[in-house]
Amino acid sequence: MASAADGPADRTVGALRWSLRVVGVVALGGEVLRWLDPAERQLALTRSLCGVEADWLPFLPWLFGWLLLARLSGQGGAARLRDASGSPVVSCGWERCLPWGLALFVGLIAFGASMGLNRWFFEERGRPLPPAYHDEYSYLLQAETFLAGRTWWPSFEPRPELFHQMHVLNEGRLASRYFPGTGVWLAPFVALGNPWLGPQLAHALAAAFTFWIGRQLRDNVCGLTAGLLYALAPGLLIFSNLLLAHSPTLVGLLAFLGAFLRMQRTGSLTMGWLAGLGLTFAMLCRPMTAAGFALPWGVWCGWFLGTGRLSGDSATDARPERAPWSRRLLLLTALGAPLLAGVSLLLWYSWSITGDPFTSPYQLYTDLYTPRHVYGFNNVVRGEERLGPKVLEHYDRWAENLTPALAARNVGRRLTASLRLTLGIVPLLLAAVWCLLSGQRRSSLSLLAAAIVSLHAVHVPYWFVGIMGWHYVLETAPLWLLLVGVLVSDLRRVAWPQRWLSPGWWVAALLATALMVNFLTIPLVRDTDGTWLLWPARVERLAGEVRFPRARYAAVRADVDHLRQGAAAVVLVIPDPSDRSMDYVTNHPSLAAEVLWVRVPAGEETPEGLSSIAALFPDRRAIVFDPAAGRLVLLTGR
Repeated sequence: MASAADGPADRTVGALRWSLRVVGVVALGGEVLRWLDPAERQLALTRSLCGVEADWLPFLPWLFGWLLLARLSGQGGAARLRDASGSPVVSCGWERCLPWGLALFVGLIAFGASMGLNRWFFEERGRPLPPAYHDEYSYLLQAETFLAGRTWWPSFEPRPELFHQMHVLNEGRLASRYFPGTGVWLAPFVALGNPWLGPQLAHALAAAFTFWIGRQLRDNVCGLTAGLLYALAPGLLIFSNLLLAHSPTLVGLLAFLGAFLRMQRTGSLTMGWLAGLGLTFAMLCRPMTAAGFALPWGVWCGWFLGTGRLSGDSATDARPERAPWSRRLLLLTALGAPLLAGVSLLLWYSWSITGDPFTSPYQLYTDLYTPRHVYGFNNVVRGEERLGPKVLEHYDRWAENLTPALAARNVGRRLTASLRLTLGIVPLLLAAVWCLLSGQRRSSLSLLAAAIVSLHAVHVPYWFVGIMGWHYVLETAPLWLLLVGVLVSDLRRVAWPQRWLSPGWWVAALLATALMVNFLTIPLVRDTDGTWLLWPARVERLAGEVRFPRARYAAVRADVDHLRQGAAAVVLVIPDPSDRSMDYVTNHPSLAAEVLWVRVPAGEETPEGLSSIAALFPDRRAIVFDPAAGRLVLLTGR
């Protein structure tokens, strides 16, 4: 590695050399292990040369090629810096409009990419497929509840248990178990008849915010790189087409981060207040995620209160002046006041549903229906000590008992999935190693890295690895991409005698390869047994996984519509204990829709039991649905 006596360009290129070596060894080792596995080797030789995930092989030429060619060309010490300033501040004229244009460009790319992916989730007749996950139906119910001007609906008084819905509290008051921010975000789009527009717009806003944050960290190049990679991140695109909390949460978190960085640099009370608003909205969507994301910046606030120094990012050796105590308190008050208001709102929301401000619907749902899913180690052991008569046994028993060994495996799986679904393991690992080896001492970059660690840490005590292996730590994605933006921004200022050998171009080629792995399926050989691929497109595979349950829901609803022949109906669903992923009891909270979906309690699957349930709905045509048997029939005698 370059010594401390070397110039800035030599230190930058030296750090890149070592980063390429470290990541190259990791990638080579991963590829060797893949070929040593008999199943993986057979897959590589018959179906996909680079494997299903294509984590290593496509990147090896870019990792080792530059090192080899730089040595052969004798250009080892010929680097110099084009521009040492790297300041994101522009002076005057049209340059002041450029960042706004770039932010708009990034947002439009993100929105267009999300809308383009949405084409996977339509029926042949052009109608959108129903949601895929239990959680989506709960958030949809929450938005519909808010649109009615209320926080809960009365349960079905004769027999509330008939309308038990996954992730919906049903104890006299029917309400989503989740926190209210997501329902508020989705509500206007539900009213427009297109709820998926909500997360798609959130994806576009978050990509634009990522650009602004990258611009503050370095310059327009950093912001544009991070913003465009955010817009095209495969996992983020998939989740921008799900009715989940992540996309609106990211809007709040990135608004917080951008305003906070500006506050650090300028001491602006307005920026402090905006940062507090952004974090508050994220807290109203996903409190644990907001806490984990913001923890390093909370530590910084404590440091600022003690030292009075706003920014650790000064490019000079001069220590920033100490802010007076009055200014410190005003700044932290501006930041904290929205958070206090948000906590008060959460307490009121909990009280309106559970009757106790300190018992959230989320907590009560877990206590009553899924005690084995409780947060913390030994969750199954502790949950079985609190089993009650309302436990959803088939779903509750899904939980694994969390031990240190399982927690460690979960951390590894979440980290791997996070790297894959954000961009790819190799480019993100390269950015992380380079930021470490290049001697980055800017406090904001340290806080970005700390936020990645803390968001993983707060989810260690949970047994479930997450949707697609990463949804608990999904919000680390923009932080990883900002590190990539810093890498690209710094390398593009390194001038190289042979332009084709410029480090910036080679890293850009590596990023382009990652995008190709994510979006392009490349065939090698076609024969009667199928096609041997170089790699399958990651986005296409993920979209197929989501489309499968959405298509199943749509098919069942179409069959019900065919049977009911336009009449109001009640569908008696006999739960399938072997399938936890599909649950068909999803209703509008008013229970006044043309089709009602009812859960048949255990022991009432007999003709007498079904007729007894159907008698509660005399004005509706009764249909029996048994998912395990694949049977959907009209109830005879009605």
